Amino acid sequence: MRSRIDTTRKALGSLLLTILTFVLWGCTGDKPKEMLETAEFEERQMNLPHAKQLYEDLVRLYPTTREADIARSRLSALNRD
Repeated sequence: MRSRIDTTRKALGSLLLTILTFVLWGCTGDKPKEMLETAEFEERQMNLPHAKQLYEDLVRLYPTTREADIARSRLSALNRD
């Protein structure tokens, strides 16, 4: 039962972080950097499906940025594992 509660808390935390991230994206000007930082945070938290989705979105939305290059590299590494 405890692990189920922990899993639920982790999922809710990730959801709240995602919502907060999208709200803040509208307030600042460096969206690629923010997306990369959020994806890296999700990766460190071992929320790999969400991290991959954020990396993919970053590459799709901002393909010519330095952050997209980093995201491509991280996606390649995550897909190898």
